Amino acid sequence: MTLDENLNELLVQVFKNILESEAKYLITEEFKDISVNDMHIIEAVGVAEPKKMSEIAKSLDITMGTLTKAMDALEKKGYVERKRSVDDKRVVKAFLLEKGKTAYYHHEQFHRQIMEHAKDGLSEQEMTVLIYALAKLVDYFNIVYWDETEESQYQSWDSIKEDDR
Repeated sequence: MTLDENLNELLVQVFKNILESEAKYLITEEFKDISVNDMHIIEAVGVAEPKKMSEIAKSLDITMGTLTKAMDALEKKGYVERKRSVDDKRVVKAFLLEKGKTAYYHHEQFHRQIMEHAKDGLSEQEMTVLIYALAKLVDYFNIVYWDETEESQYQSWDSIKEDDR
C-alpha cells in the first residue's frame, strides 16, 4: 500500500469511527430521548452565561428556523430554557437546565477521552506534528466547505510554520 493510499484509508476510517463512536457513546439510556445533533446544540449553548439564539445558530452553521425547532424539542424534554431579553425583546437567549448540563458534561467527557487517547505515548514533538496536521485539515475544510470570508478559529498551517522559524 502506498503512503497516499494508507493516508486516505486512515482518514476515512477516523472520520467514520468518530461519527459512529460519538453516536454510541453519547446516546446512552440516560440520553435516549435526544440525538447526536441535539448533543451538539447542547454543546453550543454551553454551561457559561446564556447565549443568543443567533450566536448558537451561527456557531452550528444552521438556520434560526432549524435551531428554533430543535430548541422547542429540547425545551419540552427539560434540557434547555429560553428567555427573551428584558432590554431588547427581539433577542432570545438560551441556557442549559440541570439535565442539559449533565448531557453537556457527558459529551465533554467523550471528547476528553479521544484527546487523551490521541496524546497517549506521544512526545511533545509528535504532539506538535499531530496538531499541525489537524490544523491543516481544519483549514482545508474551512476553505473548501465554508465561506472563505469567515475567519478560521485555528491558525493556518503557513502561520504555524512561520511561528516556528
